[in-house]
Amino acid sequence: MLLLDTCALIWLINRTPIQPPALEEIERAARDDALVVSTASAWEIGLLSRRIGRSDGLQFTPDPKTWFVRALTAPGLRLAPLTPDIAIDASHLPGELHGDPADRLIIATARHLGAAIVTRDRKILDYAAAGFVGAIAC
Repeated sequence: MLLLDTCALIWLINRTPIQPPALEEIERAARDDALVVSTASAWEIGLLSRRIGRSDGLQFTPDPKTWFVRALTAPGLRLAPLTPDIAIDASHLPGELHGDPADRLIIATARHLGAAIVTRDRKILDYAAAGFVGAIAC
């Protein structure tokens, strides 16, 4: 199972290039009905949409809610629920990790599902390298 980090979801839906090995893994997971995105990514999309036009080039058209709902119609992609267990586990992750709440929720979701996270986030990749979660660099 693969869990798309918010950045990977944005790049996939907005057709930003993703490294070919990661894209192959994403396509395989989608075919196997094993591709998910965290509810925390919806929250991050909302936050990011407030910054649009400030040089990051992100676009969530026509609005972030519609963009996210449409993203969930991508073949093989489904929403991973944010359960109380995941929310609490995000507060008690092992090892050293920064306090970004979205990253913590995404990591806790991946650990709960036994999924690898598709991301370019260096902190998540470092956390994975320490053996606390699986990750695929995109």
